[in-house]
Amino acid sequence: MERMRELVEILNRWAYEYYVLDDPSVPDREYDRLYDELRELERETGVVLPDSPTRRVGGEPIKGFERHAHIARLYSLDKAVTEDELSAFFTRVQKAGEATYTVEYKYDGLTVCLTYEGGAFVRATTRGNGIEGEDVTAQALTVPSFPLTISYMGTLEVRGEAIIRLSALEKFNTAHPDEPLKNARNAAAGAIRNLDPKVTKSRSPEILFYDINYMSDSPVSSQTEAMEFLRREGFKTFPFFRHCKDREEVFAAVEEIEVGRRKLDVLTDGAVIKVNEEAIRADMGATDKFPRWAIAYKFEAEEAESTVRRVFWQVGRTGKLTPLAEIEPVELAGATVRRATLNNYGDLTRKDVKEGSRVLVRRSNEVIPEILGAVSHVEGSVPVEKPVVCPYCGSAVRETGANLFCTNQDCPPRIVQRLTHYCSKNAADVEGMSEMTLQLLYEKRGVRRFSDLYRLTAEDFGGLDGFKEKKIGNLLAAIEESKRIPLERFLYAIGIDGIGRVAARDLAAFGSVEAIAALGFEELVALEDIGEVTANSILAFFADEENRAELARLYEAGVTPTANVRKTEGIFSGENVVLTGSLGTMSRTEAQKLIEARGGVCQSAVSGKTTLVIAGEKAGSKLEKARALGIRVIGEAEFAEMLRP
Repeated sequence: MERMRELVEILNRWAYEYYVLDDPSVPDREYDRLYDELRELERETGVVLPDSPTRRVGGEPIKGFERHAHIARLYSLDKAVTEDELSAFFTRVQKAGEATYTVEYKYDGLTVCLTYEGGAFVRATTRGNGIEGEDVTAQALTVPSFPLTISYMGTLEVRGEAIIRLSALEKFNTAHPDEPLKNARNAAAGAIRNLDPKVTKSRSPEILFYDINYMSDSPVSSQTEAMEFLRREGFKTFPFFRHCKDREEVFAAVEEIEVGRRKLDVLTDGAVIKVNEEAIRADMGATDKFPRWAIAYKFEAEEAESTVRRVFWQVGRTGKLTPLAEIEPVELAGATVRRATLNNYGDLTRKDVKEGSRVLVRRSNEVIPEILGAVSHVEGSVPVEKPVVCPYCGSAVRETGANLFCTNQDCPPRIVQRLTHYCSKNAADVEGMSEMTLQLLYEKRGVRRFSDLYRLTAEDFGGLDGFKEKKIGNLLAAIEESKRIPLERFLYAIGIDGIGRVAARDLAAFGSVEAIAALGFEELVALEDIGEVTANSILAFFADEENRAELARLYEAGVTPTANVRKTEGIFSGENVVLTGSLGTMSRTEAQKLIEARGGVCQSAVSGKTTLVIAGEKAGSKLEKARALGIRVIGEAEFAEMLRP
C-alpha cells in the first residue's frame, strides 16, 4: 500500500506538470512505466486509491444521465455587445460602492461544476438550468486537467468550462475523416454529454477553471482570491487574468483579449468582466437569470487585416476629435471597408498605429469598423501627430482625459453631426435624411438647429442636386412623422452629454421633459444608469438658455414627445417603490410588473422620493438607507397580501 501511495503521488505530480503547467519533467515512457506498475499493484490488491490516475480511464457506457442539484445556483451571464451597454454596467456597479474589476476570456464550450467533500472529488455536473444539471462524473474522470484530491477539507463547488483545443479538434478530424466534428464548442459539449466515457476520452477535452461556486467555510472574499485558490489546489486555469482598478483598464484588457484571441488554441467568443469584491457582489445581488455584478462582452464581429494609407481627424457632435484611418479596401461582413476608426489619440498610440502600418480591423453591430491594433510596420511607417487646433475651423483644441475636443460650439462638422444624430433611427428617425443631405442643407439652406428642419418646404429642396419631386415628398413626410416621437427617443435625440438609449429610457419614466428638467442632482444619481457626471450634464443642459429656447421652438413646430401611459389606479397608486433582496416566489422583474400594473412606480435606488421598500432575503444597503431615511419597509409576506384581489 505504501508503494501504491508513492506511485500515485509521483504520477499525479507528473500529470499536473504535463496537463496543467504544460511543462513535463519526465519523458512519456517513464510515466508509462510507473503507471503500469501501479495498475499491476491495484490488480493484485484489489485496492484503488481515491486519487489514483487509473480512475481516469474511460469506463463502460452508462444508460443515461441522472439529475443532480447544485449546492449554489449556477447563473448564466448577461451580455453586452456595445460600449454603451458596458458603460451602463459600470454605472450600476458604482452605485453599489468602490469596486475593482477582473477581466478574463469567455470560453466557448460547456460549463461544468465539480464537487469536492473532505478533500476528495465526488461529482461533476453540467450547469443545466442553473439549479440542477446532469451528472457527468464518469465522463469528467477521463479529463486529466483537474485534481482528484485537494488540501481544502470542506465542501466545495468549482466552475469550469469544458473545451476542446482547436489543435485537438483538427487532430481528431484528421483521424476520423468520415465523421468530422463541426466545431470545437459542439465537440466539447458532445464529448462531456456522451453516454460512453471512451468517446469522451477520445476527443481529448480539457476543463479550464475560473470560479468558486460554493465554499462551506473560510470563503474567499474576491475573484482574485478565488483564482489564487484554484491555482494553488492544482486546477487548470487560463493564464490571462487581469485585475483592473477602473473602466479604462477594463476596456484596455478587453482590447487585449480581442487582439490576442486570434492566436489562441482555444475557441473564445468574448470577455467576462466581474466585480472583484465579494461584499459588493452580495449588495448588487442577481436577477432571476443573471448576477448583477458580472457581464459578458461578446465579440460578434468579423475581422481582417489591412494597411493604413493615412489618418485624418473627424469632429463629432460633442466636439470630440476622433482619428479615422483610410485603409486599403477589405471585405468585412459582406461590405467593402475603406475607413476604420480609433477612439482617441491615446488609443491610437497604445495600439501603435502609424500611417503605413498593417492593422487588424473589426466590423460589428452595423457601426463604422474599428482598428484593434497594429500587426506589423514597414519601412517608412509614419507616426500620427497630435493636432493642436481643430482641422476644420482652426479653433484651439482642449485635452480632457484621453480625448481631444474642438472648443468651438459652432464648428461646422459639430453642427452637422448633431443634426445627423437627431435624425438617426433610434432618435427622431427621419427616414431618408442622411448625413450628406444634412451637410447640403447646412451649406445651402442655413439649417443649424433641430427646429430648422421643421420649417423646410419643398422650395427649400428645389435646385439641390439629386432632389426630385418624389424624394422631396418622402423627406417632408418623414420630417412631419418625426413630430410624434416617444419621450425616451426624444431625450436621446436632443443630445444631452452622457445620455444614451439606456439612460434615456430611465429618464422617460418621469413622464415629460418638464418633469425631468425639474429633477435635482440627488434624484438623478439615484437612477440606476445615471452617475454623477451624467447627472451634472443633465442639469447643465436644462440650465442653458439656448437649449430651453430650442425646446420651445420644437414644441412650437409641433414636436410632441409622449411617454408610455402608466396605470395610476390600484393598491400601489402614489407609491414610489424600491425592491431589494431576493423574493422566494417570483423574480424582481415579475414583481416590478405587478407593482406597475397596480399603479406604482418602481425605482432602481432609494431616494427622498421613495415611499415604500419591499425587502426580500439578503437585502443590503438599500434596506439600510431606507431605514435611515424613515421610509416604510415591508417583507415578502405583506407584499403578497397587497397583491391579493
